[in-house]
This record gives sequence, C-alpha cells and structure tokens, in this order.
Amino acid sequence: MDGVVLNMAKEPSRHNKHWTPAETRELRDLANGNTPTRVIGLKLKRTEDAVRGQASKKNISLKPVNQSPYNRKK
Repeated sequence: MDGVVLNMAKEPSRHNKHWTPAETRELRDLANGNTPTRVIGLKLKRTEDAVRGQASKKNISLKPVNQSPYNRKK
C-alpha cells in the first residue's frame, strides 16, 4: 500500500463541540422555515445526524409543516 492515499471523510469543523444557545435558536428557526436537514447541517457546520440529535434533544420537529401530501393543491 505504498503511495496509496485513502480518501477519508473530513470531520466537520464543529465535531464534538457543544451547541450554543444561538445555534439551537438558529436550528429552531430553520426547522420552522421547512429548511431541509442537510441544508441546516451545512449552515450550522454540523452533520445531519448532529442536527437530528439536537432537534430531538430540544423537541424541535424537523418534519415539514403546511405541506399537502402528494402535492395536492386545494
């Protein structure tokens, strides 16, 4: 394996860092705005799993609101 470079995923810059109240507030605001989990993670420099975990801890719903199922229009 001489000269072989393994392509390992880079850890997010906030890896194993505590959530600040401001980050939690931003998470809540983004979730209330129907922002996708992946986008929330990118904005907060956190993984999707970290976003889901914090949302669960703080009882923040990540489910889209005010969206009709199957794109039905009324």
